[in-house]
Amino acid sequence: MTRYSVIGKRLPRWDAVEKVLGQALYSGDLKLPGMLIGKVLRSPYAHARILNVDVGKAKKIDGVVAIVTGKDTIGRKWGVFPYTRDMDLLNREKVRYIGDAVAGVAAIDEEAAEEALDSIEVEYVKLPAVFTADQAMKEGAPLLHADKPGNIAVEVHVHVGDVDKALSDSYYVYEGHYTCLNDQNDSYCMLEPYAVIADYRGAGKCAYLDVFAPSAAPHMTARALSGLLGLPTANVRLHKVFIGGAFGGRSEVFAPTFICSLLSMKAKRPVQLVLTREENFELRQAHSMAVDVKIGVKADGTIRAIDIRNVMQGGAYASTGPIASSIPYMVAEQTYKTSNFRYNVCDVYTNTPPRGMVPYHARWLNIAIEAGMDAIGEKLDIDPVEVRMRNIADKGYTTPTGSRIGSCGLEEAIQKVIEKSRWREKKGKLPYGKGIGLGIGGVMSGFPMGFRGGSSAVIKFSEDGDPTVITGAVDNGQGNENTMRQIAAEVLGLPMERVHLANADTFISGIDVGAYSQAATMISGKAVMEAAKDAREQILVLASEMLKANAEDLNLADGMVYVLSGQEKRADLGKIIQYGILGKRVVIGRGQCMPPVDPTREWLNNPKGQIAAGFSFGATVAEVEVEIETGKVKVLDVVLAHDCGYPINRMNVEGQMHRAFFESVFKAGLFERHIRDKTGYSFNHNFLDYHFPTALDTISPSATLIIESNDPFGPFGAKEGSLSICMSGYCALANAIYDAVGVRVTDWPATPEKVLKALDHGKQKGAP
Repeated sequence: MTRYSVIGKRLPRWDAVEKVLGQALYSGDLKLPGMLIGKVLRSPYAHARILNVDVGKAKKIDGVVAIVTGKDTIGRKWGVFPYTRDMDLLNREKVRYIGDAVAGVAAIDEEAAEEALDSIEVEYVKLPAVFTADQAMKEGAPLLHADKPGNIAVEVHVHVGDVDKALSDSYYVYEGHYTCLNDQNDSYCMLEPYAVIADYRGAGKCAYLDVFAPSAAPHMTARALSGLLGLPTANVRLHKVFIGGAFGGRSEVFAPTFICSLLSMKAKRPVQLVLTREENFELRQAHSMAVDVKIGVKADGTIRAIDIRNVMQGGAYASTGPIASSIPYMVAEQTYKTSNFRYNVCDVYTNTPPRGMVPYHARWLNIAIEAGMDAIGEKLDIDPVEVRMRNIADKGYTTPTGSRIGSCGLEEAIQKVIEKSRWREKKGKLPYGKGIGLGIGGVMSGFPMGFRGGSSAVIKFSEDGDPTVITGAVDNGQGNENTMRQIAAEVLGLPMERVHLANADTFISGIDVGAYSQAATMISGKAVMEAAKDAREQILVLASEMLKANAEDLNLADGMVYVLSGQEKRADLGKIIQYGILGKRVVIGRGQCMPPVDPTREWLNNPKGQIAAGFSFGATVAEVEVEIETGKVKVLDVVLAHDCGYPINRMNVEGQMHRAFFESVFKAGLFERHIRDKTGYSFNHNFLDYHFPTALDTISPSATLIIESNDPFGPFGAKEGSLSICMSGYCALANAIYDAVGVRVTDWPATPEKVLKALDHGKQKGAP
């Protein structure tokens, strides 16, 4: 086994002390000279046509410097993909959900800005609204977008093999229907409110827009802003800021960023816009869905076919619809082997806030499949663990849509959680009301995003030999900055504290995928590794001249280069760097990485070919107790195992596994939902009324197991660090609840009232 000096260790976050002491500055903390305060006027209606926006009175208010409406835009719409560009970030003709942006104001203080908002007069014509996918797809339903018949935002169709024949020839066909009701999609609930500062300076070709905002993908944001505002990409700069949580909710270009930029361009002064908690809730939310799953198996439990129908609610705009609609089937096909696979999904427009990226797009589909594996085992009298073992993917497997899996630790993950949880001792032997459940899953690591799906990195050195890594990698809280420094330190033979970082600034770093598509470690980290290797080679060539030895006979460790055959012959790294400078050979390491994906694969039109650089896998066992009288579910114990390839920082991986478990089991599984009235207004879009779990509601996993499968592509064998737990956690919870009470909760999250409803339904069918 390879021994490393820096990677694979449990090293604390470099920014931990700064954050604990309150010294870290977020975009809401920053102040620029002459800065104005921005506010947004939002629609009070879920669906309405805008006839006129009168800002005359607002302009006369003392302290108001700039006002923008849809007429001030250049008319370009936002969308993650060219075919999803359907969102006016400042509406000109129509609003499509309560909270849709209508106007922006910049003033010298908050009071003047609020007064200006109250003075803007908007003439609306209310339109009929649809709030559920079922309503939106009905014949004659009002259209949110005139060019989208049936209110269908996105459709994905995958069909490999002969699914109908395989199902008809199956010994047993499991059928499951699972939903998350349309009003019960969950929000991100990061503690940091979204805040942005835009500072537009100069004129013409010399005009620059500086933006300070939390972004998971700064280069994508800068490119989008340039197009939306009509500025050259090189003239838009996203600065690095601390980010107070993301969970997928910092992955797009948001209306506040665009409006704040537009206000700054008009005022010729910096503008800061900080969202209220209510505005944060409506910025983006998770998709709701209704899934129907069929799994046909042979008599021995081997899968013959998987057939899936999925209806997702996407809100008012397509947003990340193609990705959100596709990830559920990708998780299914990479976890279980089958040669017959069908997936049909439609993502439907509704007059509710737009849906966005989350780490658990596949959640209710995963539950349906994992419940199916338990049901198949029960029907065929096969242990549910054995049913899975007979069907799981492994290294070298090619999925139905053409992705080859280069590394896979799923079998080991299952074995370890079963052993650590004492599954064999408990399964089927716990008293009524207590249960234990298993869930498994996987996720791709580094999927395609065009040329922004890759990463580049540069490493330069100070005169004393300390390197600075220049990368576009973003840290949303995962520890990505530690990861980049550790990778460089390992290659360069230095302690991590000697490696410095300049990252997440679009003027400094090359194109980078950011903290998006589970690619930071595998893609950005690989680019840093290649840059460090390049620098190391240059250093050894220079050292060979200084020490009069062959470069092949030298080693770089502990900040020194020494001759392997006689370590008394050595040179300090700083002296070598200085030697290179004097000889006009400055050491600058360059590296880049593009995921080895099929460039012809496309989310909607051609979902075939290699989709990702790697695939990670994991398993969760949950043990629960259900209060029969109240329906409340109490989680007693959880055991996690995740295949991350190789852990660059064990503490980071464990922390991310805990985060993923918290999100899937507690956040999405048991607690969160929006409650809306008949007009589309949310009653609970604030931290007082929105019931989300706190530390008092959760437990710590009794075991957090890291599986090392050493991926052939990832840096030092690493791939993404936790998302299989998002994919498996709520499945384990669902199966544990069934094991406890003998009935299935099929509408999620598993709130007490839903558990009671399932219990009552079970009693009607003769269950205990």
